[in-house]
Amino acid sequence: MFRRLILSSLPRSIFLLSLGIGLIIAGCANDKDLTSAWSTDKLYEQAKEEMGNKSYDKAIGYYEKLEGRAAGTTLAQQAQLEKAFAQYKNSEPALAVSTLDRFIKLNPSSPALDYAFYLRGVVNFNDDLGLFSRYFNQDLSERDQKAAKQSFESFKEVVTRFPESKYAPDSALRMRFIINTLAKSEVIVAKYYYKKGAYVAAINRAKSAISDYQDVPIIEDALIIMINSYNALGLQQLKEDTVRVLQQSYPNSEYFGKKEAPKSTGWKSWFGR
Repeated sequence: MFRRLILSSLPRSIFLLSLGIGLIIAGCANDKDLTSAWSTDKLYEQAKEEMGNKSYDKAIGYYEKLEGRAAGTTLAQQAQLEKAFAQYKNSEPALAVSTLDRFIKLNPSSPALDYAFYLRGVVNFNDDLGLFSRYFNQDLSERDQKAAKQSFESFKEVVTRFPESKYAPDSALRMRFIINTLAKSEVIVAKYYYKKGAYVAAINRAKSAISDYQDVPIIEDALIIMINSYNALGLQQLKEDTVRVLQQSYPNSEYFGKKEAPKSTGWKSWFGR
């Protein structure tokens, strides 16, 4: 009986096996690379067309094929750089930075090296800057400024190593903005601690802003935070020393328009700009 059941099911098994093999063969046919006969120029043109259509996923695929087929040529380098830009536009900053890091490592003498550093700076710049509204929806002391610092280092490479590059002026402007941003982030955290009554922490963050960043407007606020924090702690000598520094550096500071504003109103007067 058992033997008869096996034999009776055999034709159906063979049919299913044949059907499975047919589907695999059909799938392989569908997976055939339709670009295999394309020239590298056609691949590049198609990638550019997809970029123009904002079809970044498709463009990235074409650039990757082009990298392999044109390996060792300037066209492959161009494809790698444009792929990084496509990844950036496709909201994949980590992949874009990885692609640019690889390009910089493998092509140290490329004439496009300045652009690679510049683009890496732009990717990190847009990934982490101009987002101060987020500070008020999280613990400010935990905000990571890693991307901003990496962006600064990339722009610094452009300015110092390629001063004649067409990307140098914009890199210098972005560096200045980053410095102001990083200093502001330190002062924002210091203000947060001050408001919470954590005066020692506020002093330390204000000091960090002053020591790490010079010639930025927000330093005035950092000094005022220190003055008020020292006052709250009853450290009059340190307060007076800091007042003298403020007077020398910012003689027209709003602070000197008031004798000793109460803490509750002082926050609005001095920090509500």
